[in-house]
Amino acid sequence: MDALEAFARAIDEEDARIDLARACLLVAGDAYPALDVDGYVGELERYAKRLASRLGGDIAPEEKVVALNEFLFDDLGYVGNTRDYYDPRNSYLNEVIDRRTGIPITLAVMYMEIGRRIGLSIEGVSFPGHFLVRLKVRGGTLVLDPFSGGMAQSEDELRERLKRVTPAGMGAGNAGNVPVEQLPLETFLEPAGKRQILARLLRNLKGIYRKKNQPERLLEVLNRLIIVAPDSSSDLRDRGLVYRQLECWRPALQDLTAYLAREPEALDAEEIRASTLELTLRCGRLN
Repeated sequence: MDALEAFARAIDEEDARIDLARACLLVAGDAYPALDVDGYVGELERYAKRLASRLGGDIAPEEKVVALNEFLFDDLGYVGNTRDYYDPRNSYLNEVIDRRTGIPITLAVMYMEIGRRIGLSIEGVSFPGHFLVRLKVRGGTLVLDPFSGGMAQSEDELRERLKRVTPAGMGAGNAGNVPVEQLPLETFLEPAGKRQILARLLRNLKGIYRKKNQPERLLEVLNRLIIVAPDSSSDLRDRGLVYRQLECWRPALQDLTAYLAREPEALDAEEIRASTLELTLRCGRLN
């Protein structure tokens, strides 16, 4: 079974049943062909067992959060990578475990996976611009930032984050233009499904490899993105364009033709049609 097939099988489950840590490690299969996925999953298990051995038999979720923060960020030394944020290694869970540093989404996956193993139902939150996690407790919902040592986020802090990434006068749905401070915060704190988390992780890598102009790596990421989000027309188009860049004329034509069938009125439809004509001629010369 090749790396792509193994990844497809791993997420061919109901969303809640997907093993998120394993799926994230399988994302690294292209960059690290000899990766010991079971070994890294085992490392997370060992972390959780060490932490569980410190906990009392019946403690509140808030106390478990404090213990998780101390263990992961103080004892083990995990930290957000502020010095080299766009290093692709920050998006590969094996590298995050080895180097004990990462970006918000990969540190959140670590936090969620260890937390789950000690009985915390921590959920990911695709907050604009910065991935967070949340945990429902008796008094409401804790919103935490694993990139900053698991710090709890107040409503004011969340609104300030939102203000930094939200265009002035952005409307909330169809409510018209409203100030950021009046946007319903709960809209941005909905839990992210595991496929959503994987898609966001892969889109981070997509942006990195596009900027670095590494089309082979970009193609690998897009292959996985299309498995995770098969209805994403833009990713299908982008894969076709990468195939064209790599002079893989037939796959490029197939993807771009499929894109136009899905999005015949897209803003770039005429440009893509011109590309398909060129690719049709190139493919004809191959026969």
